Amino acid sequence: MPINITMPALSPTMEEGNLAKWLVKEGDTVSAGDVIAEIETDKATMEVEAVDEGTVGKIVVPAGTAGVKVNELIAILLAEGEDASAIGSAPAAAPAAAAPASVARPPHSTDGPGTPTPEPTPTPTPTPSPTTLVGADGGRIFSSPLARRLAQLNGLDLKALTGSGPHGRIVKKDVEAAVASGTGKAAPAAAAEAPKAAAAAPAAAMPTGPSKDQVLKLFEEGSYELVPHDGMRKTIAKRLQESKQTIPHFYVSVDCELDALLALRVQLNDAAPKDKDGKPAYKLSVNDMTIKALALALRDVPDANVSWTDDAMVKHKHADVGVAVSIPGGLITPIIRKAEEKALSVISNEMKDMGKRAKERKLKPEEYQGGTTAVSNMGMMGVKNFAAVVNPPHATILAVGAGEKRPVVKNDALAVATVMTVTLSTDHRCVDGALGAELLAAFKGYIENPMSMLV
Repeated sequence: MPINITMPALSPTMEEGNLAKWLVKEGDTVSAGDVIAEIETDKATMEVEAVDEGTVGKIVVPAGTAGVKVNELIAILLAEGEDASAIGSAPAAAPAAAAPASVARPPHSTDGPGTPTPEPTPTPTPTPSPTTLVGADGGRIFSSPLARRLAQLNGLDLKALTGSGPHGRIVKKDVEAAVASGTGKAAPAAAAEAPKAAAAAPAAAMPTGPSKDQVLKLFEEGSYELVPHDGMRKTIAKRLQESKQTIPHFYVSVDCELDALLALRVQLNDAAPKDKDGKPAYKLSVNDMTIKALALALRDVPDANVSWTDDAMVKHKHADVGVAVSIPGGLITPIIRKAEEKALSVISNEMKDMGKRAKERKLKPEEYQGGTTAVSNMGMMGVKNFAAVVNPPHATILAVGAGEKRPVVKNDALAVATVMTVTLSTDHRCVDGALGAELLAAFKGYIENPMSMLV
């Protein structure tokens, strides 16, 4: 019997991905474990391995297709002795867990450009439930989940809208057009439910800004170009909006003198063993030492090494430090696990490896998901100080500025020192001002007395 190959879930939170490349073609023979395709998520490009052996009978989703849902059929594998005539009897792909089997809507429909929508398989018309929208003629009103949420947020009645999607389905742009024109307003009773729906709707469903049409009206035609958002930029926008909407940020800044740290860094790098080609075993950076200092500070102030939930405080046993790495189109935060236990040389080499693979989008999900805090360092860009946005479920993030020569007062005399300003952003629900100040004091102690990081 033919074997369905479906879009895999490459991480627990993945809902869709881009089928970047097929590494096989129809007619090729594959064995279990062979790499057959490359899938792009919002953060990485990952390889997909065959789990069965056989011949590639049909590639259903072509290379370059964006927004392929998890569990969607992407190819069919023929078992030994089967030919293309067996494909017609292949079982359908398993539906995604999030899509109830009773919902009758055209498969693969989208709210924007993408794969053309195939003709729907005939399905018995379900008996409308109390929550099913029914039009004036008694027929069911089809709409995308995003269109329904936007309509609720804006107090619109879907019954008054005309759908432009496949088979008359109401999609996002139909709701936005109704909002812009002021049509389709719900009755007062229905409108009153909108705030409740808005509170229940996940943050990801909320619009992240004005619509494209609203913005383009402000500019002369031909004076701009449109650059579509990729998955990474959409995820960044969603998570930052979620952070600012749900996390009460609090900021604490402190100046740290770096001269002792810079001197120790030179000594440690000079002492690094070299291989037969003269390459040192490690080369420490100020950022490596910053990661270690923050991890040790969280070990010393465990009440700040937490995550907020509505039911309980999650108190972490280790400091898993994410480090913001700029890559084309956005950023990613590879994580140094148990950083408080690792030598500076280990942290340095891990960061070099993960930083390189991050720029190539080759990190595994477990290498950038999770973590208990983060470091964002813009000192190498000459930035003196800034405040970073907390990345949930973290409760803290440390923004690191440039080290620069500044006048300081020592023993009542003016002197010159290399000073770095750092700003700690905290989730005030679980790390208040006093606790944040205690954490920064511990961090400053390790930076200004760096030998303490080695013992």
